[in-house]
Amino acid sequence: MYEVKIVTQFAAAHRLENFYGKCESLHGHNWKVEVFLAGKSLDEAGLLMDFGVLKARAKEVLEEIDHKYLNELPAFQDRNPSSENLARYLFERLGAILNREGAKIQRVNVWESDTSCASYYPG
Repeated sequence: MYEVKIVTQFAAAHRLENFYGKCESLHGHNWKVEVFLAGKSLDEAGLLMDFGVLKARAKEVLEEIDHKYLNELPAFQDRNPSSENLARYLFERLGAILNREGAKIQRVNVWESDTSCASYYPG
């Protein structure tokens, strides 16, 4: 099995509902995002996927949420924009764009700080 990873970032604001603590108030993060792509076969160039393609597609998806108030976005009308839900959202959006025969998004990690990370991967 082969695996490649890119690291990217975005900034956005959110607040957590049904949560009692500091995060129930409006606040923001500079999120770091790690995207893992895995597969059993390489293309004719010997790549699982070109890093440039993976980075460009991730950038397209992140532009939808960058410098936004996440609670106002359609994707988070029925669920809190927690780091966990954000990781799942990015996993699903990137999977819809990038998954192909032989290569699939394996996991997305979303870091809201240097010491706090949430991941989503199919179980």
